[in-house]
Amino acid sequence: MNEWIYFFDLWGTAVFALTGALAAGHHRMDPFGVFVLAGVTAVGGGSIRDALMGTTPVFWLQDQTYILVVLTTVMLTLSFTRTNHSAPWYLLPIADALGLALFTVIGAEKAMGLGLSEVSIVIMGVITGVGGGVLRDILCRQVPMIMRTEIYATSSIVGAIIYCLCLNMEFDSMAAVVVAMTSAFVIRLAAIKWQLSLPAFDLKRA
Repeated sequence: MNEWIYFFDLWGTAVFALTGALAAGHHRMDPFGVFVLAGVTAVGGGSIRDALMGTTPVFWLQDQTYILVVLTTVMLTLSFTRTNHSAPWYLLPIADALGLALFTVIGAEKAMGLGLSEVSIVIMGVITGVGGGVLRDILCRQVPMIMRTEIYATSSIVGAIIYCLCLNMEFDSMAAVVVAMTSAFVIRLAAIKWQLSLPAFDLKRA
C-alpha cells in the first residue's frame, strides 16, 4: 500500500509540475521561472500540509526524488513544446484536475496516518489538493480557482469526504484511495466539460 501511495504522490508531483510549466509558458517566463512555477505548483500544497501537521522537514527535503521529478517534467515540457512549436494548452485543465484528485487523497491519507480527526483529514486533503494551484495562480497574477465560482475546491472536498466514508465502511485501503481519486477527478472533469459552477455572491444584485 505504501509503495502505491508513494507512486501516486510522485505521479501527482509530475502532473502538477506540468500544469505549472504550461502556465509559465503561457506567461512567457524564462527557464528558471518555469522551474520555479512548476516546483511551487508541485510541492506547494504538500509543504503547507506538512508545516501545519508538524511533519518537518517537509517531504521534498527528505526525499530528493520529488525535485528530480519536477526537474525532469520541466525539461520534457520545454523540449516537447520547442520541438512541436505549440504548447498543448488543452492538457492544462485536465492535468490540473488529475493532480487535484491525486493530491487530495494523498493529503487525506497522510493525515489519517497521523490519527487526525475526520474533519482534519478532509481539511488536510483539500489543502494538499488546492495549495499548489493557489500559489501558481497568485504568482501568475490570477485569481485562484478556489476563489472563483468554478467547481474546483468542491471536487477536492467531495473526494476527501468519500475517502473517509470508504474507510468507515471498511473498504480496502487501496480501494478507498482509488474510489476517492476517481470521484474527485470525474467531478472536476464534469465541471470543466459542462461549465458547472456554484452561485456567485454578488452584493450588487442582493
